[in-house]
Amino acid sequence: MSPFTARELHLVVERRSEKLPVPERAGLTPGSENDLRALRRVLPTLAGGVLCGDKAYCDGPLKKRLAKDQNLDLLTPVKKDKGQKTLSAADKLFSEAVSRVRQPIESLFNWINEKTGIQRASKVRSYQGLLVHAFGRLAAAMLLLALNP
Repeated sequence: MSPFTARELHLVVERRSEKLPVPERAGLTPGSENDLRALRRVLPTLAGGVLCGDKAYCDGPLKKRLAKDQNLDLLTPVKKDKGQKTLSAADKLFSEAVSRVRQPIESLFNWINEKTGIQRASKVRSYQGLLVHAFGRLAAAMLLLALNP
């Protein structure tokens, strides 16, 4: 894995009312990797609750399996079927509701970048250096979050 290609930081967070969510699990994947693959690696460690994701996480069979086997609800905006021009009013409302639930997570990513500059890794020269950069900055952000709730 070359450090010079795009990477994605994935977080599983605990939601908090009126505050930024707190990360419970974190992972770094190649930017070209499908988000569902990254999710599938962490799923065995999760049970009970709600997972909210963007449209990249839409997978009907996975959603049913998670609900049945792990008591885990996977909520994603509704994806239009191939050739479908518009969503129904109910699907639009559901998608907007999921987006509102996801908004604090997007805010957390923005806050982490703002406070730590996690996306500025131009001096990283190795994969190990990338891990130190990404997880060191994430740890610093979590320390800031803990000290300034």
